[in-house]
Amino acid sequence: MSTRIYITSAEGHTGKSSVALGVLETLSRQVERVGVFRPISRSVSDRDYVLELLLAHDTVDLGYDECVGVSYDLVHSDPEAALTSIVARFAAVERQCDAIVILGSDFTDVGSPTELSFNARIAANLGSPVLLVLGGRTADGSAVRSPDDMRQITELTTAELRTAHAGLLGVAVNRADPECLAEIESTVRVTLDGQGSSAPVWAIPEDPFLFAPTVAALLDATASTLISGDPALLDREAPGVVVAAMSMENVLPRLTEGAIVIVPGDRSDVLLATLLAHASGTFPSVAGTILNGGFELPPQIVRLIDGLRPTLPIARNGLGTYDTALRITQTRGSITADSPRKVATSLSLFEKHVDAEQLLALLRVGPSEVVTPLMFEYGLLERAREAKKRIVLPEGGDDRILRAASTLLQRSVAELVILGDAAAVRARAAALGLSLDGAEIIDPFDPVLRARFADVYADIRSHKGITLAQAADTVTDVSYFGTMMVHLGLADGMVSGAQHTTAHTIRPAFEIIKTTPGVSVVSSVFLMALADRVLVYGDCAVIPDPTAEQLADIAISSAGTAIQFGIEPRIAMLSYSTGTSGAGADVEKVREATALVRERRPDLLVEGPIQYDAAADPTVAAAKMPGSQVAGRATVFIFPDLNTGNNTYKAVQRSADAVAIGPVLQGLNKPINDLSRGALVRDIVNTVAITAIQASGGVA
Repeated sequence: MSTRIYITSAEGHTGKSSVALGVLETLSRQVERVGVFRPISRSVSDRDYVLELLLAHDTVDLGYDECVGVSYDLVHSDPEAALTSIVARFAAVERQCDAIVILGSDFTDVGSPTELSFNARIAANLGSPVLLVLGGRTADGSAVRSPDDMRQITELTTAELRTAHAGLLGVAVNRADPECLAEIESTVRVTLDGQGSSAPVWAIPEDPFLFAPTVAALLDATASTLISGDPALLDREAPGVVVAAMSMENVLPRLTEGAIVIVPGDRSDVLLATLLAHASGTFPSVAGTILNGGFELPPQIVRLIDGLRPTLPIARNGLGTYDTALRITQTRGSITADSPRKVATSLSLFEKHVDAEQLLALLRVGPSEVVTPLMFEYGLLERAREAKKRIVLPEGGDDRILRAASTLLQRSVAELVILGDAAAVRARAAALGLSLDGAEIIDPFDPVLRARFADVYADIRSHKGITLAQAADTVTDVSYFGTMMVHLGLADGMVSGAQHTTAHTIRPAFEIIKTTPGVSVVSSVFLMALADRVLVYGDCAVIPDPTAEQLADIAISSAGTAIQFGIEPRIAMLSYSTGTSGAGADVEKVREATALVRERRPDLLVEGPIQYDAAADPTVAAAKMPGSQVAGRATVFIFPDLNTGNNTYKAVQRSADAVAIGPVLQGLNKPINDLSRGALVRDIVNTVAITAIQASGGVA
């Protein structure tokens, strides 16, 4: 039987979906196949955005329709038939999964006081323990609940669960008053104790950002059309609203961070003041403006705005001020699959306030022998979090870097230094709706650091005739500046390359950081996360045609990298022949390199020359190289040249749907890692985590 957990609440708007997302993430760290099931769909005609959010999780491989039980209509017309159908449809999902997150109904059904009871009946019939989510705010969000309020709700809801014979796994008080978390947990805990329950209690604080609508949602709600600004900024959340129906000098003090500003369409003076205030950096950064009333802007004002080239979204509608404001205040934000910052914020809150190990123990979930790509990535983030390292990101002008930085900071993966003009970086982050709280932003033209770095660099490169003046110019380059920070201990590692070439990123490291003693070359590996295991491929990015000596260095460095990331190294020195079956210069190079590895590191298991199939497939290995400790079980694959390595990793990545993490540079005294210029935010997050682990020098 699969592991299952039923997440339900006693009312709507508790943030149950964010708790479900946290549970799904937690299970994904330990379980290979995690499923999602929605017993009662919130809508027959429209797709359920909460279910789509959970299905978008990387570890879930199920179709939307198969994860839905029944509609509200069937529950009303024939509850018993609905329950029978739910059990049958759940069984079909269970056959495909090792663990299932079951998400109860959303209380969208008006006037249904028995909805919690029916959810409890479903849980009992599915044999699933219940994680009860209680709202720390009233259902309409207007009032914060006190610890005594939570006591009363706990008594009422747990009584319904007992009546339906549903087992209580735990209680999560979501959207709780941040000032009373400990008191709320204690009060609910005492209440459960009085009922003879030992279920744990977790309080997760309210974060208004999670329930703030995006600018795009507000434009849709108010039937507004975008007339100017950056469409990419429509995804920014707007947690407040300012009605700017007064004179300019009275509007400016009322602007708030992230607000949507409603401006009468005939008050172009107020619109211009809002645009200038937003761009000045001396007033809060607003999320956008809506011009109401249906007025056209005068041509001269349009010309002026065009000259300013504002990125701030400006939209227009035909509604009055009251109707526009009313529609905005009635629009509620939701966590959806296309709101990465909300997802990151939600997961961060869950990780900080819910004991994941306790939850897994209650569900009796132990570590799996299989390592999926998602499990491996989670392991990276967890180890990086434990390492507490400081990583410098030189490319503060790239939106992907800022988005990744926001995620890394929210999830406490590493301390960050971002290079760039502080005002410009923070302004862009604010425009994107990102929080960089906790990051240090340093200008590479900072006079004190520039002078210090120039002195050191001039000394390092004096043998090349570099003068102090030349050094002062060189170190303002972001790659050199970031590398100097690492060299001098102001950062533990650097990640760059989203906007720069590999050569631009690693050349300063060759000059300043230099190679580890005993290693002649800097090389790279990709950590190839396949469906059930992680392999190491090297070198696929740096050295075009390594000599036998360099190939041996690559193998030894790659084995060290494997160990650092919890992979037992069994090295396959790849060639087009296995053992003594072939001859030729290329084969001899691999044979010589294999001998060098055995000579330098007799403790390592290495086999070569060997073909890929003999290295990876036990059946082929038994025929071609019987008795080998590596053949058929290799974990570290060393390619004879860059052409072979680069093409192979890309072929495996595409054809086997593997996640290629890297390139991870190895052989440097301190970690510097390069990004692909096409890197996704997820790639950047993983690379920062890898760099932090490398900097810690720890072994899994």
